[in-house]
Amino acid sequence: MKPVSAEQVTAFRRFNRYFTRRIGVLDDHYLGQDRPLGEARLLFEIGDGVSLRELRSRLGLDAGYLSRMAKALQAQGMVRLSTHSQDSRLRMIELTPAGRVEVKEQNRRANVVVAGLLDGLSEPQRAELTGALTTAQRLLRLAGITVALVDGAAPDALACLDAYAADIDERFPEGFDKDDLVRPEEVSGDAGAFFVAYEESRPVGCGALRRLEPGVGEIRHVWVSPTARRLGLARRLLAALEQEATTRHLTVVRLDTHASLTEAQAMYRACGYTAIPAYDDNVYASHWFEKRLAV
Repeated sequence: MKPVSAEQVTAFRRFNRYFTRRIGVLDDHYLGQDRPLGEARLLFEIGDGVSLRELRSRLGLDAGYLSRMAKALQAQGMVRLSTHSQDSRLRMIELTPAGRVEVKEQNRRANVVVAGLLDGLSEPQRAELTGALTTAQRLLRLAGITVALVDGAAPDALACLDAYAADIDERFPEGFDKDDLVRPEEVSGDAGAFFVAYEESRPVGCGALRRLEPGVGEIRHVWVSPTARRLGLARRLLAALEQEATTRHLTVVRLDTHASLTEAQAMYRACGYTAIPAYDDNVYASHWFEKRLAV
């Protein structure tokens, strides 16, 4: 992969400066209300109530900074802080009636700002901008996801395999038996590798590699959570598995897939995999693929 160019960095930063100025986030009175953007965003994210731990993870905030904002909003009568009824370690935050009124007004003012920005465009231009923003959000989400090599017996690896099994059990007409999942020892250490994709510290995808024979590896269980689909994450996981195979001096990778997984078949073909005869006796497989890797 080519390194990020200076021109790309400059263009990104130029857009950030323009957009933040146009929507007024530089003002201590965001949207004309008596609070900065940080507090306004926190009020919006609280919704019907949430734990401070969840907010910290969702917004990527320092625990101390979040606590100070929460206490400031509490002092203003905007929120209530409490302890979770079933877990005393969790601190909960919820909007007061005054807080709900402010969030409602915040949403109204934000809608007015956006409508004002779009008003100067024709309908085709608005559609073009909306499409561009959707693409930007998708790519930024993908950029923010990390793909990490973990032990096959790690809790996140096992949780992803459970989610994968439940997903395909619903999709396969014949169901799926979890006993057919790879075993942790097959995808750990010298035997193989297991990757987990994380979005904001939450596992949202996985993929496994195991050695079949000298020079030949097999890719298994490439899965993406429904919450992270259509971002391009499956291809990113596949690329990580192929890179790991190359690092392990494997020159060929193989995989199989079910007849009902037509989107997976299309992705594998688009990524350079070619159909081959059956190389295993997997009862769930109806298509087999292979790819030779550059060394």
